[in-house]
Amino acid sequence: MTPPSVLPSFRPSVVLLSGGLDSAVTLAVARAEGFAPHALSLHYGQRHAGELDAATKVARMLGAARHEVLDIDLRSFGGSALTADLPVPQSRSEAEIGTGIPVTYVPARNTIFLSFALAWCEVLGAGDIFIGVNAVDYSGYPDCRPEFIAAFETLAALATRAGVEGRTRFRIHAPLIALSKAEIIRRGLSLGVDFGLTRSCYRLDPEGRSCGVCDACLLRLRGFREAGISDPAPYIEGAGELGS
Repeated sequence: MTPPSVLPSFRPSVVLLSGGLDSAVTLAVARAEGFAPHALSLHYGQRHAGELDAATKVARMLGAARHEVLDIDLRSFGGSALTADLPVPQSRSEAEIGTGIPVTYVPARNTIFLSFALAWCEVLGAGDIFIGVNAVDYSGYPDCRPEFIAAFETLAALATRAGVEGRTRFRIHAPLIALSKAEIIRRGLSLGVDFGLTRSCYRLDPEGRSCGVCDACLLRLRGFREAGISDPAPYIEGAGELGS
């Protein structure tokens, strides 16, 4: 991890870092745009908590000024296949993935995550939050849309001391929101992202290998195919071919 002292002239920002493909590219974008990115990961009771190991490696690889992992527990509420004993959808078609809001939606997750990021911004004296939401290749989550990002930016101005006193204009950056997965991958490669360190799977095995058949894996594998390269992340033997 790069010490903050190495980045003395950079503006601080907070980057939500899950350990997945999109958040890794978002962190790289923040760094490339001249920010000193403070990476924030949340251990919220997700069944695929192995992604947090990936987040630690990605934060180090991309020179985050600081990386914090916060513990919250959304399993108390449940309501999602990622936080409760509900089956994760597998081997769905593109049409099925693109229809409706799936059971892997975690209620209000991005609102909760952005709230923690906003709190850290106030402490840092920062006004910029980066989040890797995407409204093109996504599974219908309502908190990945441009309308949501714009609304939260308005909320940030109204709900904080820094905003009300006019000391800080908060901006929510969603640099990937209009890109396809293939375009995100190409952008990441141009910024030096090692995608072999990232994990997107909802059903990671104990060795950190991806299943290849959940929605997240299928979208990721399609993106790499369309980008014309192989996914360097490890999959359960034969699983990568299932998404072909």
